[in-house]
Amino acid sequence: MLSKFLPPDFDPSATIALIAGKGAYPKVLAKKLASFGVKTKLAAFEDETDADLLDSFADGDKAVMNIGQLGKLLKTVKNFGAKYAIMAGQITPKKLFKGLKPDLKALSVLLTLKERNAETIFGAIAAQLSKIGCELLDARSFLDEYIAPKGFFCGKKWSVKPEHLEHAMRIARELARLDVGQSCVASKGSILAAEAFEGTDKMIERAGTFEAADSLFAKTVKPDQDYRFDVPVIGERTLRKLAAANIKNVAVESGSVIILEPEKVRALAEQNGIKIFGV
Repeated sequence: MLSKFLPPDFDPSATIALIAGKGAYPKVLAKKLASFGVKTKLAAFEDETDADLLDSFADGDKAVMNIGQLGKLLKTVKNFGAKYAIMAGQITPKKLFKGLKPDLKALSVLLTLKERNAETIFGAIAAQLSKIGCELLDARSFLDEYIAPKGFFCGKKWSVKPEHLEHAMRIARELARLDVGQSCVASKGSILAAEAFEGTDKMIERAGTFEAADSLFAKTVKPDQDYRFDVPVIGERTLRKLAAANIKNVAVESGSVIILEPEKVRALAEQNGIKIFGV
């Protein structure tokens, strides 16, 4: 079995369109797809998708577009002959307010949305993909071994009290339920920072300015998380941000959060005295 997150009727001979934002996530996924022999083509975004990922695809197997060009994205996926698509990687948050150049298709979709957030926007894109015969896959597909395990991923014990861990996770889960963000930073029962539209990295930087003892970074998922998009991820970049902010404790929702390139994450965590625990 390629992945437990794939639909039961998944066709391994079909083409997958990798819709790639920035960061390590789409690169890791592209390598996994290649290792499984899955035919993959790349839909990339200007000033977002990493150049080395673009360079790894032949000219006929990739297309680059502005993030507002939904019509071009749909045409690209159709031209690829892709039966499936999978989304991976972030889009710079401010791009949704500045620099977005929506085409007519994107404008027509945006006008139907009463609320504009990851779930509504990407859900609408998934619906448009479905109309052209392309199924958007669970974004955890092919990355089964990268899902956060229960218990200590690295480290053996920490100084965070159980009630402080429970408090941080409760706040993170409530933020996720309210669709504000998926993480927070707490210290001894006080919330130092809550993630909102600025994203995880900026939130961690902000929390680090308090220089609080026993700071804890907590990351979770929505109660009704649509795993086709906006799946929570931690990786090398997150660890470097945590180290710079002197945040030594991490709690993640086991079975849901993706730990990208786990060996690199574990090595960085050990170098910086960071403990990671799956709740």
